[in-house]
Amino acid sequence: MKDDQESRRWMALAGIGIEFAAAVGGFCLLGFWIDRHWQIEGHWGVLICAMLGIAGGMYNMIRQALRVSKSMSPPPNHEKRRLDEDV
Repeated sequence: MKDDQESRRWMALAGIGIEFAAAVGGFCLLGFWIDRHWQIEGHWGVLICAMLGIAGGMYNMIRQALRVSKSMSPPPNHEKRRLDEDV
């Protein structure tokens, strides 16, 4: 049972990285389309959209990593309970 929970947590962490890469890649493709559609010189659409993708991906990554971290950490009185159980 414990191994199943651990593997789910690790899969959640791996999914966070994939979502980050997808956000950056998706925004870069959007920027490329904007540059081609409006014939913008200097690839400003790609640069701006890449920055937006990085910012949004980082926000989502931090938010989800904190959620997974909270689920992985023991309760605050974990040590005290364990000491009481030993007695």
